[in-house]
Amino acid sequence: MVELATLETGDLLESEVAMALGLRDVRHDPMGVLVDHLSHKRMLLVLDNCEHLSAVCARFVDRLLRSAPRLQVLATSRQTLRISGEQVLAVAPLSTPDPGPGCGHKVREVGRHDSVRLFVERAAGAVPGFRLNARNVAPVAELVRRLEGISLAIELAAVRLRSMPLERLARELEERFDVLVAKTPTALPRHQTMRATMEWSFRLCSAGERRLWARLGLFPSGADLETAEAVCSGDGIDRLEVLDHLTGLVDKSVLVREGSRYRMPEALRAYGREQLPPPEERRLRPRYVEHYRDLVKEHRIDRMAPEQLDSYLLLQRELPNIRVALEMCLSEPALAPMELEAASAMWCFWLMGGWFAEGRYWLGRGLERVPQAGRCRAVGVWADSLLALRQGQGAAAMRGLEEFLAFARGRGEEKLVAQGIRSSGVVAFFAGDARRGLALIREALTLHEAMGDMDGIMFDLYVGAAYGSTEHPRQAAEFGERLLALCESRRALVFRAYAQLALGVAHWNLGERRRAEALLTAATEFTGGINDRWCLTQCLEVLAWLAGERDEHERAAALLGAAHAMWRTVVASPEWMSYHATWHERCTRQARAALGRSAFAAAFRQGSRLGPQRAVAYAVSGAPRERPGGPGSKAPVTAGAGDRRRPRPGTSPAG
Repeated sequence: MVELATLETGDLLESEVAMALGLRDVRHDPMGVLVDHLSHKRMLLVLDNCEHLSAVCARFVDRLLRSAPRLQVLATSRQTLRISGEQVLAVAPLSTPDPGPGCGHKVREVGRHDSVRLFVERAAGAVPGFRLNARNVAPVAELVRRLEGISLAIELAAVRLRSMPLERLARELEERFDVLVAKTPTALPRHQTMRATMEWSFRLCSAGERRLWARLGLFPSGADLETAEAVCSGDGIDRLEVLDHLTGLVDKSVLVREGSRYRMPEALRAYGREQLPPPEERRLRPRYVEHYRDLVKEHRIDRMAPEQLDSYLLLQRELPNIRVALEMCLSEPALAPMELEAASAMWCFWLMGGWFAEGRYWLGRGLERVPQAGRCRAVGVWADSLLALRQGQGAAAMRGLEEFLAFARGRGEEKLVAQGIRSSGVVAFFAGDARRGLALIREALTLHEAMGDMDGIMFDLYVGAAYGSTEHPRQAAEFGERLLALCESRRALVFRAYAQLALGVAHWNLGERRRAEALLTAATEFTGGINDRWCLTQCLEVLAWLAGERDEHERAAALLGAAHAMWRTVVASPEWMSYHATWHERCTRQARAALGRSAFAAAFRQGSRLGPQRAVAYAVSGAPRERPGGPGSKAPVTAGAGDRRRPRPGTSPAG
């Protein structure tokens, strides 16, 4: 299921579908990766809300279907895609009563229709005590017939009972629709009705509510009060009036309130966007862009802070709106540096979430528009290099780092120099030169310590602990212990999971299995709760080794299968990771020898089918519950993972 309503540009369609399928790293050819992945699969792919990307979707679906004979695509849209093989299913509206006089049980019979039941339910919410009876059955039946059983139209009409009686509502709808529908005689009947309902609702709003409705059309994932005040006030809307207008639009069922956020159904948002005059949108753009640039800078997740987890979840929620802001910047040359600055500030978000292709898409477009040397471009090149490395493009990563380091050294910016040295160490580790990688990490750590840069120190310690354990496990463990203490003292919960992973691997290499398993179990529970699949993938892998070490080979095979599915999700492999490759091969070989090829394959296959949440539940079942901070630690084992039903220790992953 791929929701396209919040996707504003067709350029990201292939990447968005790849993400939904778990193919996060699609390199330079997302379509080729999709075709390869789907060519032999039997699958239903649902593309929801295609109309604003209909031409792009048509070309995309046509190529997929030609390459994947067992694939079926269900596209929901207000218009057809018009491609070969398309079969159109018109989604029927809710049932409505037949016109004309009824029989003796008219109220009962009319009340059986879904459209009437919906209207009565919503009307009772607007006017407590409202119910269908002999006095109102005729106007209710006529009203739902006039609205052709369209659910959104019925909901918009029912809420008007707060301000006018039913008979007047039915009469006004009849009069207004005769005028409004006549304006669009070429539209399909149901589209005429829906548009007329929205226009009628729009005109019934106050002038301030109409302006706010139109301006909120810019926000595909909704907005909170603070954002609405910052971006949408001015030019006819006083900042103090925004809350009243939001409340009015909620009362009229134009907005839906979800916690602290206000969201519009997609049809209403698209209509509102149409009502925003181009000059007014041009005036709003700088405020919209500046708001999301500031939000990205304020909620960077590459800093050790108690707000780190909240910031990570906020960026996930705001990503559709951030995309709009980035696209606005790219449409105006003067704002291109602002786009590149924002995309670069999100580098850690792109990495942790696995949005490698999308991150490079925004960085690449920004770098094209900012060709002149400067700090903004240098940082953008550095961020792009990190993503390129995760995509397996070591040469491209190295070229970018050379440009970045040349700029940093030429300007004498010590912080950037240390940052580049650390990144060069990561490249060395990925290339298999662990000794050089560890030397570069020590150099970067010395520089960051001299500057007192705690965030830089944190990343140095992580890389040294995670990648250096095969070369120097005792020092890697020292790095990991120091990193874990820093994360716990600063309540940096997201980074704490990575510290637990890195330290767990170091203790595994030191032969301290129980401590390793406690750390990895804690990291598994946490990352499973926040959908950090990069950390979770590696945790499942190492937990498989630990199961094999206890001669629980069926469990090891199942965990290897679960990890395999996750490795595919991030399009990586344990063989690529210097601290995974040897142990992965050994665990696989021992489990296959102990179980036999057939039993190993069955357990592996079961594990690969678990999915992330069931894999987490299975992985943590029966694991030791020692506190990950060691004896006397006050740190909790988990945070934010939520309660889960877990299989009993020793049960099969399918149990």
